Amino acid sequence: MSANSSFKLQPSSSSIDDHSASPPSKLPLKPIPGKYGLPFLGPIKDRLDYFYNQGLETFFRTRIEKHQSTVFRTNMPPGPFISSNPRVIAVLDAISFPILFDTSKVEKLDVLDGTYMPSKSFTGGYRVCAYLDPSEPNHTVFKRWFFSLLAARHHSFIPLFRNSLSELFINLEDQLSDKPGEAYFNTLSDSMSFNFVFRLFSDRSPSDTKLGSDGPKLFDMWLFVQLAPLMTLGLSKWLNYLEDLLLHTIPLPSFLVKSRYKKLYGAFYESTKPILDKATEDFGLKRDEACHNLVFMAGFNAYGGMKTTFPGLIKWVGLAGEKLHRQLADEIRTVVRNEGGITLSALNKMTLTKSVVYEALRIEPPVPFQYGKAKEDLVVYSHDAAFEIKKGEMIFGYQPLATKDPKIFENPEEFVGHRFVGEGERLLKYLYWSNGREIDDPTVGNKQCPGKDLVVLLSRVMLVELFLRYDTFTVEAGRLPLGSSVTFKSLTKATGS
Repeated sequence: MSANSSFKLQPSSSSIDDHSASPPSKLPLKPIPGKYGLPFLGPIKDRLDYFYNQGLETFFRTRIEKHQSTVFRTNMPPGPFISSNPRVIAVLDAISFPILFDTSKVEKLDVLDGTYMPSKSFTGGYRVCAYLDPSEPNHTVFKRWFFSLLAARHHSFIPLFRNSLSELFINLEDQLSDKPGEAYFNTLSDSMSFNFVFRLFSDRSPSDTKLGSDGPKLFDMWLFVQLAPLMTLGLSKWLNYLEDLLLHTIPLPSFLVKSRYKKLYGAFYESTKPILDKATEDFGLKRDEACHNLVFMAGFNAYGGMKTTFPGLIKWVGLAGEKLHRQLADEIRTVVRNEGGITLSALNKMTLTKSVVYEALRIEPPVPFQYGKAKEDLVVYSHDAAFEIKKGEMIFGYQPLATKDPKIFENPEEFVGHRFVGEGERLLKYLYWSNGREIDDPTVGNKQCPGKDLVVLLSRVMLVELFLRYDTFTVEAGRLPLGSSVTFKSLTKATGS
């Protein structure tokens, strides 16, 4: 959501510095360190280091150490063949990273997935809004349409999501009852997320359409085929080179998921007629193009975002332990009792709950990468130096390092639930999970997520519903190609329930 809509989450009473951190004055202008290596061979070497020899986070940290700089040159996967030019300038601290949000200086044309763009065949032959630069007229039209869709439904967010969560927790308890210690959260969360998104836009359950219960699986495969060049499946070491050849050398063709996408598109086309009528009548959009954009927003942005956000939230809260659980339960139950229910006003009074959501987004942002191409010669600042970037060069940011910048955040690798409480709210200007700063609003002129406030709202509601039902819980967590895996080991029902 944005300032364009009638729904807005409010910060608590302590003030927030709404101004960008100014670049430190009189920093030395230094050449950008790092080399791209030999043509063709350099990108392959970096790709193998990134996926297999070092792993993602070590790949960046070793180069920061080597160059003694958080700004440097490197190649980013997928590299040759799929990417016409894998060369990037990495910006990996909290000061340099926001250059990627300044659409007056960087172009966001076809850079959603990095140095390559999946075929338009995945989206009906159209470049959907996520791939458009704000300078393109269609970007303004589509983003205004998205804002209007969310604004028209803001009264449904909380009740609809609470109903979805009720189903999730019933299923979670059933799984734990059938197989103690083995309730896999991700599958349940994916199903809940898809059902919520589909109902939000269509006022229908997907089970009443031809999708049945297949929606999450259809979207998962559609997402995988597009994003495969950026993934590793965690196979046995001797299969690494085969996986690299299959996933990272040539793009997977869209015909692999053509029938799946057609089924999704058909369900949305038939079930969202009032939305598509508004798109054509009020915004002048072609009906099929509007529907392809709606499917992308619902599947790639909304469902895809929830697919990583909710397991990440539950993982970090679960691992934080019983002390934090008691504090959350006490705050949530007290506020709900005093406010007479779960309302936006009540949620805005839950300062610890808000902070915990922000901290989960800080330590594990749902979309870890950002890209932008310099529109002009420009200077980017880190904590220690200034660097000149030439027009046309690709800038890359890895958010988990920027939002774990040790010069900004104390104990940055630790999950600290109260980090953003009180004066800690001043740190929200360094929280970048939404392709923008948390203190900023999405507009038609930027690329910040139009559902930014909705993601935060739903994450808070998830914690509220969780701790109204349960006193504490334990989880086991692991890694997936996209986000974290979470298995519930135990659930302790709220006292008296």
